[in-house]
Amino acid sequence: MGGLMLLDTPSLYFRAFFGVPESVTASDGTPVNAIRGLLDMIARLVRDRSPHSVVACMDADWRPSFRVDALPSYKAHRVGPDGGDQTPPALGAQVPLIEEVLAAFGIAQVGAAGYEADDVIGTLATVEKGEVDVVTGDRDLFQLVRDDQPVRVLYTARGIKALQVIGEAEVTEKYGVPGRAYADFATLRGDPSDGLPGVPGVGDKTAAALITRFGSLDGVKKALDEGETSGFPAGSRAKLEKARDYLGSAEMVVRVVTDIALPELDARLPHTPRDPERLVELTDRWNLEGPVNRLLGAVKTTEE
Repeated sequence: MGGLMLLDTPSLYFRAFFGVPESVTASDGTPVNAIRGLLDMIARLVRDRSPHSVVACMDADWRPSFRVDALPSYKAHRVGPDGGDQTPPALGAQVPLIEEVLAAFGIAQVGAAGYEADDVIGTLATVEKGEVDVVTGDRDLFQLVRDDQPVRVLYTARGIKALQVIGEAEVTEKYGVPGRAYADFATLRGDPSDGLPGVPGVGDKTAAALITRFGSLDGVKKALDEGETSGFPAGSRAKLEKARDYLGSAEMVVRVVTDIALPELDARLPHTPRDPERLVELTDRWNLEGPVNRLLGAVKTTEE
């Protein structure tokens, strides 16, 4: 058996929604592509990785106020006319169904008011004593990897069938920084997908050189404070000086929270559905027989 598997559920159901045609519907024509795709993803993960525990981590707040207060541009490009996120209506309608099906199956779900799924994942990965696999398409969670526990990211950028297993060595190989320094690297470089501008003129190579030279973002800021001039790539010191306000606020935005007060939960993967009657009702109503049976079959293999 493997260890604890933490699902970045919003990342996965967005991938499922855009990866499975909307023409996949229930008998009344309601799209069920996201829920079917998500269940098949979980089935494959369980079958291939055999985790003993699984937690579906949820966004209770996709754009927390503490991050927006620190950096107003945070995810600003995703805000819709109504002030909410720009989730396609056909996907938004499936999210409650996703929660119902997971609950009937007995897969643990947890969110925390005022926090994103990333923060739930960060907290659970930090308190867990054993092996952790984080399933996500979000590079921000690379900051959690550590080889001594281990905590790995199963990165879905190429799809569930071609997961990239990311540990400290893989982060170092790809970005040229110590494995646990990804948050500092991302703060300097920026991430347009989250509305994180980065330090103007500082790209991947310069960000990596700065972290390598000074050890961390705190080390970079200390060198600026002390007037140090050596060790800065050409022209970067002046750019960093101009971005001091940004550096102070962006770090709070990028860094995953790891100490949320979460309720106790039973994360053990259930070998039989927690509410079989409700699961049958949902399966019949929403045409989910195939993916539900595949997930049941995958869980069965973990008993063998």
